[in-house]
Amino acid sequence: MAEETRAGDDRRRIALPGVVLGIGLGGFVDGILLHQILQWHHMLSSTDTDNIGVRDYPVTTVPGLRMNTLWDGLFHTFTWIAVLTGIGLLYSRVTASRGRVWRSRALWGWVLVGWGLFNLVEGVVDHHLLGIHHVRTGPGQLAWDVGFLLFGALLVGAGWGLQRGAPVVDLCEPRTASGPRR
Repeated sequence: MAEETRAGDDRRRIALPGVVLGIGLGGFVDGILLHQILQWHHMLSSTDTDNIGVRDYPVTTVPGLRMNTLWDGLFHTFTWIAVLTGIGLLYSRVTASRGRVWRSRALWGWVLVGWGLFNLVEGVVDHHLLGIHHVRTGPGQLAWDVGFLLFGALLVGAGWGLQRGAPVVDLCEPRTASGPRR
């Protein structure tokens, strides 16, 4: 039981770096896939129907597209800073681990949790509360927005489950004749 508690405590040490990396990487997936490749929306592409009174910046005009591109760039700057912060946190955890390291599924589990949290917060705030953009504007808009939230919840659940089963490896622990380290 003490071994399980210690492994759980060790997995939580990697939680913050993993979640912050997941927020940044999830934001990159959103920005690159939905904003740039599919061009379904930009940061301010629904300001004609938003809930807070932002001036309309239609993506069908050069000034509107310029403003949306600026806000997409600010969004990508945030996600880039989140990734850099996550890498810095991860580095500090690894260098202070004193030989205890994590299996990759612990880190990737927390990254999925972070990506899911990004989807949930961004979806609730930008799509529902502010209404400044939606996953895909037009027919089925609410279904796309709810699907985005459900995908975020699925990522959180899958990531939580993935990291829970991840063992920790102690590189300073001597090997035994019964086999390699776990």
